Amino acid sequence: MVPAPLRHSFVIFVVLLLLEYLVVPELVGASRHLSLLTHIRIGWVVAGFLLEAASLVCYALLSRALLPGGRPGLWKILRIDLSGLAVSHVLPGGSAPSAGLGYRLLTANGVPGADAGLAMATQGIGSAVVLNVMLWCALVVSIPIAGFHPIYVVVALVGMLALLAVAALAWSLTHGEAGAVRFVRGVAERIPRLQPDRLERLVRQLGTSLRGLAADRELVRRAVGWAALNWLFDAASLWSMVAAFGTYVDPVELFAAYGIANVIGALPITPGGLGTIDAAAPALLVSFGVTRSPATLAVLAWRLFNFWLPIPIGAAAYVSLRAPRGSSLAARRRALRRMASEATPTEETLPVPVIAAAPGGTQEGPDLPRSGS
Repeated sequence: MVPAPLRHSFVIFVVLLLLEYLVVPELVGASRHLSLLTHIRIGWVVAGFLLEAASLVCYALLSRALLPGGRPGLWKILRIDLSGLAVSHVLPGGSAPSAGLGYRLLTANGVPGADAGLAMATQGIGSAVVLNVMLWCALVVSIPIAGFHPIYVVVALVGMLALLAVAALAWSLTHGEAGAVRFVRGVAERIPRLQPDRLERLVRQLGTSLRGLAADRELVRRAVGWAALNWLFDAASLWSMVAAFGTYVDPVELFAAYGIANVIGALPITPGGLGTIDAAAPALLVSFGVTRSPATLAVLAWRLFNFWLPIPIGAAAYVSLRAPRGSSLAARRRALRRMASEATPTEETLPVPVIAAAPGGTQEGPDLPRSGS
């Protein structure tokens, strides 16, 4: 019997798939421009797919760089990241399902809980900080080229608030540990079955690990580099899909549109920014001079690689981790049925999203974006 949460998630997924590729294109009039598909340049489509794959590999390399010695191999970490990406594209709740599943898979492969929690939190938040910095640079460069857009002010404010939240989080774990401990204990005392002492111990371990991470400048440089490449390859995939429809856009302007769409898509309204990124990206590309027809179709094609394709691939990656080669078909089906339940935050996985969402132990922080969202 398939668990109810998994059945409901599948139904929601099918409905969203139909809305994404049948209803939404009809509403925006994309059906009038399907003739463009007969002139699509396959070489650029292949390039877009390969660039998206390179983006995912860079994200896995970021994950691997943040884990201590004795970490799993790159192939295993890539499958763990793909598994988390799949659930974050199906289940609502921002980064919590992905963090919960990633935490469980890392600890199941020998990574200590504190190291896994630090890696998951640092990976998502650090990657978002890198995107905001890169976006600001793109906006500054694009203003003389394309002129000033009012949305720049909104994006700059959101980015500033996000960076302030991250700074408060880092300070709370490295200098204001007592406040973070009080906050986590207060949360644990109000939620049944959570152990305040256990969460306090985890917060202190995270603070120690974060101080060690900040002291390793070479590691910080590698992590920033992999995070930047992750975003650049993803944006380059979108650029390739626009080029596949015969339109070439300035790379800086495209990255500005890409970054703004991802910041908007970070709002935890739909899984993986479904609908928000798909609507914002074409509108922003049009504002930079791209014709609406290729802009709409290019974004839909890019989201096929960026959003939809990682779902079945991530599900297969999860099954390969939970049901190794040689397992029976029944064992693989059981593993797949467990996927949604393992993504649900529990006492083990709750500290990661809780700590990441409460800088300074006094306020909630934003749900920060992740590549491939």
